[in-house]
Amino acid sequence: MSYFFNEAARVEHLEHVAYYESCQIGLGARYLLAFDAAMGTVCEAPDRFRVEFPPAIRKYRVPGFPYNILYRIVGSEDGQLKRRDNVMRPGYWLGRL
Repeated sequence: MSYFFNEAARVEHLEHVAYYESCQIGLGARYLLAFDAAMGTVCEAPDRFRVEFPPAIRKYRVPGFPYNILYRIVGSEDGQLKRRDNVMRPGYWLGRL
């Protein structure tokens, strides 16, 4: 399975990488590695994770960071994936899916 971000989610994701790196050298890289590993887990078997927000939005937590990957399966090949902050602005991401 491949994936894509919408533009707003992509920009926000890159801002979080930069934020973590500004907090501590190497932390942005660790976040990016954790995120990439989480995306690999989701892409291996996207149906493995339960639907959290009907009718079809699924969720997987990024290990070690306060973020979830929210996604829906689009067709048989592609998924639309979002990264959601678990702390700030709950629900703001719904319009992106």
